[in-house]
Amino acid sequence: METDKIYGNTPCYLGGKKVNLKDNSFKDRDVLIYGVPWEGAVTWGDYTGCELGPKAIRLNSARYSGYLPELNHIDVFSHYKIGDLGDVDVVPADTAETMDRIESFAKQVWKSGKFPVAFGGDHGITYPIVKALGEEADGKVGIIHLDAHYDNYPDYYGDLYARSTPFHRIYESDSVRNESIVHMGIHGPRNQPETGKYAKEVGATTISVREIRQAGNHLSDLAKQAYAIASKETDAVYLSICSDVLDFAFNPGGPVDGNGLTSYELLELVHEFARLGIRGMDYVEVYPQQDPNDNSSHFVTYAVLYALAGKILGEKNKK
Repeated sequence: METDKIYGNTPCYLGGKKVNLKDNSFKDRDVLIYGVPWEGAVTWGDYTGCELGPKAIRLNSARYSGYLPELNHIDVFSHYKIGDLGDVDVVPADTAETMDRIESFAKQVWKSGKFPVAFGGDHGITYPIVKALGEEADGKVGIIHLDAHYDNYPDYYGDLYARSTPFHRIYESDSVRNESIVHMGIHGPRNQPETGKYAKEVGATTISVREIRQAGNHLSDLAKQAYAIASKETDAVYLSICSDVLDFAFNPGGPVDGNGLTSYELLELVHEFARLGIRGMDYVEVYPQQDPNDNSSHFVTYAVLYALAGKILGEKNKK
């Protein structure tokens, strides 16, 4: 079956419908996908190319259905219709303008009332998305942040919006309850002592990779604990996933971070968070240029489908 193309030879995500926020074409959709092909200041040598993530993720989603036999044979497509909004029109040479454009676009997405999934791009995109959510939410926002690193430096050589800084900007936001931020999966010596200190000073919670691993068969209980923190005194919980929370064995297209989560652990956590109730999510820092087999961009679709399956289950349990 011929599917809509979002641009060039790139199909809409998971065979969804091409939609636009400026008309009513998105009204019959349940899930809205959008890409943010942005890469700002590169913070690790010449490791670059994540602005190509949205295109690679869409291209590789074409091989998948919505059927997950391991999750009680659920078919996501029998519950949800997917719309693809295309990409935010970033300005490669202008960080401030790009942040404004992401925020403006995300604000319209949040107003739609649909469930949004954003594909990065680097982790800097999360701040304007969360800022827009804070303006639309009735109360404070809580965040579950799955990542190897805190990404909470005050700046990166003067750049306030680099991939290593979004959570410092979020800490400064009046619409986010800092005590409801959970940095989860944190591990490895690419973190610096001050990053853990910044998180502690604002009251954010850290759940390290060791704590996740030690939870073993009780992973869902740990997820519930994290969600309870993120949802306390908040109106909305947002989920942000950086690819490098995964061990490099499961994320060959990401930075070389060992001792990370397995694909199973990440999917189980994502599924449980979505079942408990998240307002939206992003998945960032997929580097197609570093991954000739596209394993990392393929895996994004697993994460999205597990989240949507969790959301379906959560809605069913509320009835």
